[in-house]
Amino acid sequence: MSIGSIIGGVPSLKKLQGASNDDWIDRLNHVWTVFLMALFAIVVSTGQFVGDPIHCWCPAEFTGAYVDYAKSYCWIKNTYYIPMDTPIPTDHDNRESEELTYYQWVPLILLFQAFMFKFPNILWRLFNGGSGINLDKIVDMAEKTQLGSPEDRDKTIDHISKYMDRWLETHREYHWNALIKAKQTLSRVCCFFCNKRAGTYLTAFYLFIKVVYAANVIAQFFILNAFLSQDYNLYGFEVLNMLGSGSEEWKESTRFPRVTLCDFKIRQLQNIQTWTVQCVLPINLFNEKIFIVIWFWLVLVATLTCLNLVSWLYRVMVKRNRATYIKKYLKINNELHTGFDKKLCQKFADEYLRDDGVFVIRVIAKNSTDLVATDLVDKMWKLYRAKRMKRNDDEPPAIEPTTEPIDKEKEALKPN
Repeated sequence: MSIGSIIGGVPSLKKLQGASNDDWIDRLNHVWTVFLMALFAIVVSTGQFVGDPIHCWCPAEFTGAYVDYAKSYCWIKNTYYIPMDTPIPTDHDNRESEELTYYQWVPLILLFQAFMFKFPNILWRLFNGGSGINLDKIVDMAEKTQLGSPEDRDKTIDHISKYMDRWLETHREYHWNALIKAKQTLSRVCCFFCNKRAGTYLTAFYLFIKVVYAANVIAQFFILNAFLSQDYNLYGFEVLNMLGSGSEEWKESTRFPRVTLCDFKIRQLQNIQTWTVQCVLPINLFNEKIFIVIWFWLVLVATLTCLNLVSWLYRVMVKRNRATYIKKYLKINNELHTGFDKKLCQKFADEYLRDDGVFVIRVIAKNSTDLVATDLVDKMWKLYRAKRMKRNDDEPPAIEPTTEPIDKEKEALKPN
């Protein structure tokens, strides 16, 4: 087997993330953050299972078997931290309150965090097909138009426009009753109401996924607070304060101590001996730096995710943004010449494309180029105008009332 075939069998990051049918903030959450957490989990796991994660200073009378037992026991049982200049408490309850319970589980908590960041994307990919359109396929075709010839590019965009036209025309309300009117009203008022027939399914579901992303990254701080049993949400500020003041606490962190204590008992017949040994946790040297990076990364991702959520809420909730967004592309193609064209553009955005159609065009623009989105809007605009003209031609002409027979009868009844 050649090296090329081996390398070719390894999936690239692009294949792992799948089709790009979201924006870069979403990919920052479900691709790069997941990759970062998985990388840290591998680093910590290597230190735990390949290296020697704990070393204990044992009494001289301990044999090699005793030393190995002490190390294994202290790694499993947990150790506790007491500063060197502080006397060791005689009460064992006070010692247990200072126990470090996290360092064995760091790889698992990092993998759990990675899953939590991937979970919203899993929801999106599972249920966005409920809108009736294959968004993955459309975005993938739009991306490939950048690599093909002009003829192939024009054919692909024409195919996408006709596919979207059929999708938009198929998923409309053709029957009206009180329930449908209530759903339509709710769709216009509440941007989180998923209604495929009203053209809000994709948009509302995407906003929901955005909220899940924001809630997840904020909840990560509380999860780590519970896991590390400390105020992790203040950790980054404390690090910045220590760096700014040149404090010696940086050398011996109380959150991730390197030197700890461990108590264990050894039974010799009826005699039970209690031992306290001092241990070193080299793994905490990695844990400390890793969780510092994670804190600043979470702050960055949380800030960008929340700002992105507010931006999408503004785009969706302010309805005039739809027409403004579509007008931008039509003006590039010089399609708006008269006031009638501008009014027709408003109907094109609000009644034809609606929220879901504009959303698909936004996603295509974000994952390919504005040039592709411009050509696509132009194709759909021409389809829309052609259908309106055909609809007007098919309407029967209005019949003007005539009084000719009545007038003839009156003339006949007149006396000579």
